[in-house]
Amino acid sequence: MAESLKIKLSIANRVYPLTIVPSQEEGLRKAAKSIEAMITKFEKSYSVRDKQDVLAMCAIHFASQVEQKTINKVEVDKTVENKLEALNILLGQHLDN
Repeated sequence: MAESLKIKLSIANRVYPLTIVPSQEEGLRKAAKSIEAMITKFEKSYSVRDKQDVLAMCAIHFASQVEQKTINKVEVDKTVENKLEALNILLGQHLDN
């Protein structure tokens, strides 16, 4: 079994104990830091004081980023596929000659 590590992350004035694989620590700590920064930004920009509302706003923001990246990847994949098909046609025409 992989080695596990116990860490504590503080988000919105709450501590979350986690047991993780050591390779996850850096990403989790960066994520917690990003969430904290976003909480501060939302509290200042929107005068939101309820932590649950701010956390929901953070969740929407981060989830929308993930979804947008998925949409963008599909668009890039389609573009690449179209270009490869065009190259295939050109190669096929060249080989036929």
